[in-house]
Amino acid sequence: MSLVAPVKDGQLLANGLTAAEKKKAEAEAKTSKEASSMDKDSFLQLLVAQMKYQDPLEPTSNTEYIAQYAQFSQVESLQNMSQNMDLQRASSLVGQMVYVKTTDDSGVTDYVYGKVDYVTYQGNKPYLYINEKSYPLEDLETIVEPEYYEAYNLATKLVTEINKLPKLGLVDLGNASKIDELNEIYTNMTDYQKTFVAKEKVEALEKYVAKIDELRKLAEEANKEPDEVDESEETEGTESEEA
Repeated sequence: MSLVAPVKDGQLLANGLTAAEKKKAEAEAKTSKEASSMDKDSFLQLLVAQMKYQDPLEPTSNTEYIAQYAQFSQVESLQNMSQNMDLQRASSLVGQMVYVKTTDDSGVTDYVYGKVDYVTYQGNKPYLYINEKSYPLEDLETIVEPEYYEAYNLATKLVTEINKLPKLGLVDLGNASKIDELNEIYTNMTDYQKTFVAKEKVEALEKYVAKIDELRKLAEEANKEPDEVDESEETEGTESEEA
């Protein structure tokens, strides 16, 4: 079962699968169905054996047999209900941005972020499709609002770059362009995005900006032309004589 029939190489795929994937999914579904039937058969065989080999002097009552079967049927119904709820849950994720947890053959864990394009149901399990790759619903880690994702990434990048700056006492004009860039990023952030940046990091950035402003001022004063300095001194001397 799928919510969308995707197109691959100009062909409409049944249930979002290639021929090989469809064949594999059908085999898994058949195996699962057979396993489920075997469970029912096993229960009935066990029940018959229990009735056949019961103590004739103390036979089990029909009420107890019915109770056992009712209990088995209730468990089966709960399993079916759980599967339907999983499918409904997976269907509600279509169009949302999510994180899916993945583990490779060597046991290394990673996370895939993307939009759920559609959902398929294979082997009694729902699968989320992100960028044409399938992931079991059970691997879903987090549902993420795009605005949150953008704000989090922007703040993380800003803080990481602030941490790369040298100690305040070692800052020189060579760091000016980087500090200006970081200050511009923070200034252009929305109020919501700024809440993702720790207060101490904001204060640290402000100190770096103040330090660069101070260094620039000192550099401007040091780079004044001698004629400008002399003229300024002569003007001050003339004003003093006139007074």
